[in-house]
Amino acid sequence: MSDWNAEPEDDEAVGVMRTVIRQLKLWRESAGMTQAEFGAAIGYGQELVSSVEGGRRIPRPEYLDAADAALGAGGKIAAVKEDVAEARYPKKVRDLKKLEAEAVELCAYTNSVIHGLLQTEEYARGVFNARRAYARIPGA
Repeated sequence: MSDWNAEPEDDEAVGVMRTVIRQLKLWRESAGMTQAEFGAAIGYGQELVSSVEGGRRIPRPEYLDAADAALGAGGKIAAVKEDVAEARYPKKVRDLKKLEAEAVELCAYTNSVIHGLLQTEEYARGVFNARRAYARIPGA
């Protein structure tokens, strides 16, 4: 499973992906489908199905939705989309996401930028245009 860049010590991501891959293969086999037939049924090629089942590719949410529908899983395959989405990212990113979810306050100081929802579209465009203009100044 090293082709999708999971860190060797990231047991959580590796465990999630092994379980999802095993379940996808078991569902496909219990439906009596080959990889080629399954790929045709979900709108993907046999090579992608092989890559997913071999642990070389992480299935995207659309793949999981299509697999769920084609195999008549009743939402059981699609239910793992959130876990698979998290497994795509390194452990340190997942840990940061958890911290950000618990955060209740943003402490930042800047004298020229308004953060977040207070920005209007015109303000944001002005900030980007000013940055691009600054980047064109020689020596800046």
